[in-house]
Amino acid sequence: MKYEPVIGLEVHAQLRTKTKIFCGCPTDFGANPNDQVCQVCLGMPGVLPVLNKHAVECAIRAGLALNCEISEQTRFDRKNYFYPDLSKGYQISQLDKPICKTGHLVINGRTIRINRAHLEEDAGKLVHAGAAGLHGSDYSLVDYNRGGVPLLEIVSEPDIETPEEAKAYLTELRNILRAIDVCDGNLEEGSFRCDANVSIRPVGDKELGTKAEIKNMNSFRSVQRAIQSEIERQINVVEGGGRVVQETRLWNEADGTTHPMRSKEEAHDYRYFPEPDLVPLSIDRKWVSDVQSTLPELPEAKRQRYVNEHGLSVDDAVVMVENKDLCDFFDAAIKLGTPAKPAANLLIGPTTAYVNDNNLEFSAIKMTPQNLCDLVKAIESGKLGSTNAKKLLVELLASTGDVNKLIDEKGLAQLSDETELRKMVQEVLARSQPQVEQYRSGKTKIRQYFFGELMKVSKGKANPEVTNKILDELLPQPEAGA
Repeated sequence: MKYEPVIGLEVHAQLRTKTKIFCGCPTDFGANPNDQVCQVCLGMPGVLPVLNKHAVECAIRAGLALNCEISEQTRFDRKNYFYPDLSKGYQISQLDKPICKTGHLVINGRTIRINRAHLEEDAGKLVHAGAAGLHGSDYSLVDYNRGGVPLLEIVSEPDIETPEEAKAYLTELRNILRAIDVCDGNLEEGSFRCDANVSIRPVGDKELGTKAEIKNMNSFRSVQRAIQSEIERQINVVEGGGRVVQETRLWNEADGTTHPMRSKEEAHDYRYFPEPDLVPLSIDRKWVSDVQSTLPELPEAKRQRYVNEHGLSVDDAVVMVENKDLCDFFDAAIKLGTPAKPAANLLIGPTTAYVNDNNLEFSAIKMTPQNLCDLVKAIESGKLGSTNAKKLLVELLASTGDVNKLIDEKGLAQLSDETELRKMVQEVLARSQPQVEQYRSGKTKIRQYFFGELMKVSKGKANPEVTNKILDELLPQPEAGA
């Protein structure tokens, strides 16, 4: 029997606010443990939460970008459970009146429905003593800095059909949240986290199978691998005569499999009830309209513009749009009159390599859009050759400067004078008679040797087009029949 997977994803996106959702504590990543806490986010007796307006606006902004309906009436609820990283013993979340509902994303021509997107506060973080190097210790420490940080939980319908489609959905979702500046999408810092619900059923069946929830995935590749592993596990269980049980499982990156964490055979009773310290929230339609008017160009529209207006390949457009800072830089350079395709090639190729090799964010480069414009135009005009252009690019990335002045000061200008180049070619051919004879005898692949020698003589400054023209003139014709 053949089986098909049914996949739904739950994403927790940390919203880009300066303070937490119900208090004034900062949300900066990397502070010393428990330095960013107060009586409110720790849940001390007698304190009252105050809703962060910017968090609500971020949620509206995200909902609109995800084609959601923005609720006119929404409210917060208490989700009660005990866990050491939950200082209050409950989490303020949203149950039956989420701020965003019934949205969708289109992934490779297929519509993936979004059930809801709701606001809630994050919990703290447990630090296990063994992980800190205290081998043999039998206790854990808790850091409440993250407690109270605003989250938007985005829940898809079980419309995703393959692990690859799950990865594509997450990639596009993160692209959108970054484009509208509501989440930085940083998986390493935990500001974009995903849980996957996976089940299988016989191909053609409409009834959903028993699902398992997978946690502990810290990259899109991990999500794809974990879902694939879980699909294979469930098929093996069913074909072996067993029964898939509803449970939470952890992904183990090292062995490439999921492992049981806790059973969900009986649903946990969170005893939800309306949050008594926060009044229901009415969202004015004008506010929604005002937010809508500030939305930037979204990733799909940007990809289409890059392909249709600027002649980029689909693959290059996809790569470009995955990095918001790179996109913004490219668009700024285009506005200055930079030719689009060579600019994209320099950004996607050597610039991205430089950023990765030096473990930088793209925003940390020193080169300006005007630098890129001047560099591309110097290449296009023939003033600068490709070899020296790449050298100058690296210098600009590390410390900006005037492109044309640097070309002159460093003697990088491309040599295009035919008389001078002809002398150089003649010199190379005169000292390379064995290679000339090989060329004459029909071994024409050796032609690249002469080009390389000329580049050495000219210190990389020879104009390739003019050089090849002179080589065509001065090299002997290969012997007939060779």
